[in-house]
Amino acid sequence: MRLKKKTMNSKHLNKQMELCVYGHYGYVILLFPTFDDHYSENDQEGLVESIAHDIDSGKCKVCAVSGVNSESWLNDDLSPVQKSERHFQYNNHIIEEIVPYIFRDCGGPVPIVTCGASIGAYHAVNKYLRRPDIFYGAIGMSGTYDIYHYTGGYFDENCYFNSPVHYLPNLNDNYWLSFLRNKKHLHLMTGSGMNENAYNSILLGEILEAKSIPCEVDIWGNEFGHNWETWKQMLPNIISNRF
Repeated sequence: MRLKKKTMNSKHLNKQMELCVYGHYGYVILLFPTFDDHYSENDQEGLVESIAHDIDSGKCKVCAVSGVNSESWLNDDLSPVQKSERHFQYNNHIIEEIVPYIFRDCGGPVPIVTCGASIGAYHAVNKYLRRPDIFYGAIGMSGTYDIYHYTGGYFDENCYFNSPVHYLPNLNDNYWLSFLRNKKHLHLMTGSGMNENAYNSILLGEILEAKSIPCEVDIWGNEFGHNWETWKQMLPNIISNRF
């Protein structure tokens, strides 16, 4: 696979952020990290390699970005207010710095599908649902879409607008609903095995259905736990069969 690494100075995060682009052509999969904050995690664990054929054939490119989970919800040394603010800054980093970079790298606007597993699934799906005017679709694997899962009970306005199971039921703005209702690539996948909680995907699917927003919820069996081996089977399956 052809790859290109880049370090950018993020004005929103006030730090250098690394990313890597794999491939040369096609729609872009914006891939969020899972347990680590580094862009290379998905590569090192084999998730990028699992769709190497699609990348090499020019079906898609992958833009693997770094995260700030250890500087926000996963950092117990910070106050809830600081965690929430860092999350807000990261959202702006993705929309105002990463997306324009992708367009420049591709020579113009291209479809972008957000993607991730575990906490990466939360970021991918939340960012798609918040900005369906920018993103083409989303793939969430083994995610939870209730921000309470990460906040320890803290809940401010920023948390509300970053918690799909909270803001979606109250979304009645036809401008945003029209974007979401006319998209067809929102895919929630989860196993039923160790450390999985399929209800997280089922609940969001039910909320989306009530809003007439297309969504595919795919529940895999008990042999599929919350781990890389599961996700390395899920991602090529969805890329091959739905895109």
